[in-house]
This record gives sequence, structure tokens and C-alpha cells, in this order.
Amino acid sequence: MNERELKALVSLLDDDDEQVVTEVTAKIRTLGREVIPYLEEQWEANFNPRVQRKIENLIHDLHLNWLREQFLAWYRSPDQDLLTGMWLVAVYQYPDLNLQRIKQELEQIYYDAWMEVKPDLNPFDQIKILNSVFFGKLKFSANTKNFHSPGNSLINVVIESRKGNPISLCVIYLLTAQKLGLPVYGVNLPNLFVLTYKTDKLQFYINVFNRGLIFSRQDVENYIHELHLAPNPVFFEPCSNLEIVRRVLRNLIMSFDKMGEHAKAEEVKELLLLIAEGDDLGI
Repeated sequence: MNERELKALVSLLDDDDEQVVTEVTAKIRTLGREVIPYLEEQWEANFNPRVQRKIENLIHDLHLNWLREQFLAWYRSPDQDLLTGMWLVAVYQYPDLNLQRIKQELEQIYYDAWMEVKPDLNPFDQIKILNSVFFGKLKFSANTKNFHSPGNSLINVVIESRKGNPISLCVIYLLTAQKLGLPVYGVNLPNLFVLTYKTDKLQFYINVFNRGLIFSRQDVENYIHELHLAPNPVFFEPCSNLEIVRRVLRNLIMSFDKMGEHAKAEEVKELLLLIAEGDDLGI
């Protein structure tokens, strides 16, 4: 469809016949996300608030439909790349966010860590030095002041602000650690996401939300006991990238609800449902 035909379709959004408007809207939706830049141009050129609202709704629907497709494709991919999953979560709020830009920013974080973390050091010293880079030089920290801000679940916001919630900080930390060749993975603790350094001979845990505090399996057992929960292997062992992205989506839903943005919360729930299984739907 050429530009003239698109312009003609958009002009019909102001038709007095609602049937015509419905058919035109359905037709534009079939054109996909590629027409969004043109719709944005038409929004700027149109001074009718009613038409502008219709264009805004079309842009939002086109973006959301594309995002659903991308989440399903990611879910069905063999590796379920963690960074791509985190990027898709952030794209919900930032439609123009470029994945390559996030990769470049993470590459700089890795380079800063690579300069300091030496492969011949023992594991505890490697993590301590990584902590000094991550929390000291790069100034990452827990966002305790605005803990429920949606931005805490969006990787681009966390990289820029250097503040996040437990899981977002853990994701950036573990992506850096894994690129350094360290066996660091996520662990799904109740109410707190942490990391584990795990090999065949050694395992310990890292609380990134508490400036990389190192703790033991016994500490995890004590924590579970204090919550009056029965021990479960998932509280001690590495979780998958899929489980991490699901948990990030649940956090984002909770944040939007607490901010009173219930429509956004419902849309993110739809995205979660696409990649959820069984009893994984709870927030």
C-alpha cells in the first residue's frame, strides 16, 4: 500500500458512518507495525482531537500486537536469550527502544569489569572485585526510595539510572558475570531474587540488592524457615531465563497496579499469559 492510499484510509477515520470507521480501523491494523511512523506523521499533521485519539489507539494496538508476536517467538526460541526477553519487557513501555543500544551499554559494563576481574583469582575474590566495580565504580544500587516504580523492571531505565529492584539488578550483574566466564545464575527465592555462583565443587549465593553480599546455603535455609515455608529445590538451584522474564513481568504488573495504571497492568498480564504455564500465573 502506497502513501496516498494510507493517507486516504486515515482520512476516513473521521467519517460520520461508524461502520466505515470500523472497517478502516480493521484494515489499518492488518498492515502491521511498519505503518506506525506514517501514522505518527498523520497525528502531527491532524488537528482534530477525535482523529488524533483514534490514531493514538491504532498505534498502541499495532505495537501491542507486534509485541505479542515477539514474546511468542521468544518463548518458542531454543535459547530464550535473557537480554532479548528483558528488552521485550522494556519495549512495552518504550516502543522505540533499540536492542543494539542496550547491548552496547552492557558491553561497556562488561569492559569495566573485565579490566578488574582476573580469571586466576579464587571465586570469592572474583565476586568481591566484581562487586567493587558494579557498586563502587559504576554506582549501581537498590532503589529503595521508589521500590514499586515500573522503571525498576525496565532494563534500559535501570542501566541509565543505576537503580533497580532485586531482579533487574541481578539480571545486569549476571549478564556481566556470565560474559566474564563466571558460573553465576539466578535463583527464585520467595520475595527476593538472588544469584548463585555454582560449580560441581562450590556453591554460594549473592544478594545483589544488598551490594553483592555473599551468603551460604544455610543462610538460605534460615531465610526459608523464617518465612514458614517448606524447603523447595527451586529456592537453592539456578532458574531458567524464562522464569526470570516471567518474574520481571509479574513485578511490572504489580508496579502498574500500585501506580493506578490498571489498563497497563492488564496488558502486561496478557503478555505474561503468553509465556506462562500452569500455576505460574500468580504475581
